[in-house]
Amino acid sequence: MVKMADKRDLYEILGIGRSASKEQISDAYRKLALKFHPDRNPGDETAITRFKEAAEAFEVLNHPEKRAKYDRYGFQGLQGNDAPHFRDVGDIFEAFGDVFGDGIFGELFGGGRGRGRQTRKGGDVQCEVTLDLNEAANGASKVVEFDRHSACDTCSGSGAKPGTRPEKCPYCGGSGRVVQASGFFSLQTPCPSCRGSGRVIRESCPSCRGNGFLPRHVNRKVDIPPGVDNGTQLRLSGEGEPSTSGGPPGDCYCAIHVKEHPLFHREGRDLVCQVPITYSQATLGAPIKVPTLNGPEQVDVPPGTQPGEVFTLRGRGMPDVRYRGRGDLHVQIAVEIPKRLSDRHEELLRELAEIENADVSPKRKTFINKIKDLFHSEESL
Repeated sequence: MVKMADKRDLYEILGIGRSASKEQISDAYRKLALKFHPDRNPGDETAITRFKEAAEAFEVLNHPEKRAKYDRYGFQGLQGNDAPHFRDVGDIFEAFGDVFGDGIFGELFGGGRGRGRQTRKGGDVQCEVTLDLNEAANGASKVVEFDRHSACDTCSGSGAKPGTRPEKCPYCGGSGRVVQASGFFSLQTPCPSCRGSGRVIRESCPSCRGNGFLPRHVNRKVDIPPGVDNGTQLRLSGEGEPSTSGGPPGDCYCAIHVKEHPLFHREGRDLVCQVPITYSQATLGAPIKVPTLNGPEQVDVPPGTQPGEVFTLRGRGMPDVRYRGRGDLHVQIAVEIPKRLSDRHEELLRELAEIENADVSPKRKTFINKIKDLFHSEESL
């Protein structure tokens, strides 16, 4: 392959501008792939080179992250796994054979090298699981439920009536494809008789009506690692829909939901907890107990602590699901102002107000005192 430094600009190769949309990139690649396909240009090394060039440009520009790196750094940004990795034309057929539906290579050029009936992976399914914050922090084992199809018990997935079996399609010979050739150009389409399956069923299974699969409700145990957050998805490999073409089954993706905690607010790996203290504790300082995921811990509040001040407990937050280590717990101080005071409490605070030379509201009179003052004022008239 040509060194990256010697390559032409990728946008120039596809004949598009730098603001081209994803659809425009795909359309430009389709046209070049058709034009320079090796089956259409036998023995033409220049066409093969242009075919590879177009595939490499499409691989980068069709991938948002690779395209962003290329736009910013040029070919220097395409290192390691980001660099085009095609060794030969066969790699290109393998990578992009199904990019455009059944594929420009599958339908127009016989699958690139006559690979016959393709097998496809089964479809994916989804489920959900809800955790509390402690379960998200420590990990948990949960049983999830979801629906998918599985092989019919009556016909063992063949779709044929018991005692019979599917037969090879006589129209396509079991390949699932029919090919029409004209010179260097060949057109491959799904077999109209078997619809691409390569087989026909003369007598259908009465249970699944020839489908071979029936819907099932499935329970599966899933081990949830510590540190998951809302939006995390866990993949249960092979637990999805079965393949209808003999390929591997799909996967089940489990979406995680973490419930709100009454004390802690989560911010990524960190937790925030608001802890109330009294005016005297904030002024004079005090040791206070604060909650953590592992139980209460003592924090020494220094004298003169202000409302909203934050103290950080390192490593008391959430674990990182991808890396080692934990986040922090941020303790935010809230100074509580009492709504009711004892007489002694009010007396002391008023003395403090005099010391601070602070203007405060006059002492409120009780209802009985107000009645006495009213009668006293009427008698004096």
